[in-house]
Amino acid sequence: GPWRSVLVATATGVILVLGAGCSAAPDEDAGPTPAQVMAAAKQTLDDTTGVRIDLSTENLPEGIDGVVGASGVGTHAPAFDGTITVALGGATFDVPVISVDDIVYAKIPLTIGWSEDIDPAEYGAPDPARLMDTEAGFSSLLTAAEGLQAGESVRGGEDNDEVLTEYSGTVAGDVMTNVIPSASGSFDVTYTVSAGDELRTMTMTGVFYPDSSPMTYLVAFNDYGTQRDIVAP
Repeated sequence: GPWRSVLVATATGVILVLGAGCSAAPDEDAGPTPAQVMAAAKQTLDDTTGVRIDLSTENLPEGIDGVVGASGVGTHAPAFDGTITVALGGATFDVPVISVDDIVYAKIPLTIGWSEDIDPAEYGAPDPARLMDTEAGFSSLLTAAEGLQAGESVRGGEDNDEVLTEYSGTVAGDVMTNVIPSASGSFDVTYTVSAGDELRTMTMTGVFYPDSSPMTYLVAFNDYGTQRDIVAP
C-alpha cells in the first residue's frame, strides 16, 4: 500500500544521503599510507632507549657458516648484550657477545673468558651494536622497502594481545648488507606493526650467503623502552 511506498522511498533516500556522505570525503578515513607507517615505525625504533631483539632462522643452507640466531638487548649507545648462535664447520655454537664503543667482545667456543676486538664478519655476522644504527641498522630496512603493500591484521605481541598490521615489499641487497654483510640480490620482506607504531616482527627472505639457496630470517622486537647500561666485560 502507500505506507510501504513511503517506507521504501524513505529508505532509498537515506541510502542515497549516506552514499553521498561517503563519497564526499574519500580520504578522511583512509588512514596512513604504508610508507607513512614505515616512517613512523622507524622513528619509534630510532627513539626507544632499548629493545629486545630475537633473530632466528629454520633454514640456514646446509654447509654454510653463518648466523642461526641472536637474542639480546640493543640500545642506541649503540650497544648490544646477548648471545649470537653461529653455525661453523657443521656444528652450532652459542656465543655470548657484548658490543660497545665500537669493540665486540665474545666468549669464543673452546676458549676461556672474553676475547676482545672480535670481527663478527668472520662468522657472517654484523657488529650487533650496529643493528640499532638509525641509518644502517634494522630501522633502515623499513624506509628502504619498495612496493609496500598493506596486508591483513594479525594477532601478535608477547601475550598475543595486540592487533598488528602486516606490510610487505622488497629491499635491495645493498641495504640488507647492513644486517647480514654477505647478502646479495633483492629480498622479500614482511613487517608487522602495532597500532602504536612499534615494529614487532620483520621477516626477510633471499640469498644471505654466497653460493647458497634463499633462506628466511625472522626478527622479533619487544620490550620497547628497555633501559640497559651496557658496559665492556
